[in-house]
Amino acid sequence: MKLFESDIDKERNWLPEGGIVYYYGRVLNQQQSDHYLKVLLSDIEWRNDEAIIFGKKLITKRKVAWYGEQPFEYSYSNVTKHALPWTDALLELKLLIERESGETYNSCLLNLYHNGDEGMAWHSDGEKDLKKDGAIGSLSFGAERKFAFRHKQTKEKVDMYLEHGSLLVMKGTTQTHWLHRLPPAKKVSEPRVNLTFRTIVT
Repeated sequence: MKLFESDIDKERNWLPEGGIVYYYGRVLNQQQSDHYLKVLLSDIEWRNDEAIIFGKKLITKRKVAWYGEQPFEYSYSNVTKHALPWTDALLELKLLIERESGETYNSCLLNLYHNGDEGMAWHSDGEKDLKKDGAIGSLSFGAERKFAFRHKQTKEKVDMYLEHGSLLVMKGTTQTHWLHRLPPAKKVSEPRVNLTFRTIVT
């Protein structure tokens, strides 16, 4: 299943079963999207991501940052991060997607992919720090990239293309039944910044 711009229906669930994914398309115009991309690239405290696998520390080319309304802890890949305080731009974007999606969020994990060589392997966001079945609002800026879902049991796939300034919301049992990934895209030379707004429970 492939999503084209002409197919966008904000009230349509793009998963056939076992979860809920809404794609809102572009929620910011070109000028606004360009502005936020520039601000995020320059003002966010980016760090290379780390993972500890089989006792070995791995450092990715992809960079990440973790922000929130409190210094929340968030652990994945055997590494714990502490949230930095919101920037003005992140607060503006949080309010925007809360209005758009009808959900609320208290934190944001950001990813910076420098080009199409960098991606994300199959995974689900089911960490214990996250609100169970809570919404994750994903804002994309920069290079348009393919985003894929795969059902954990049936292996059925759903492919989407996330535009500059677009919003995707995952909720319900999506993380329980589906994996998702950002596959490499060798022809892409521009950066992509992805903001995933989440709810941490304490």
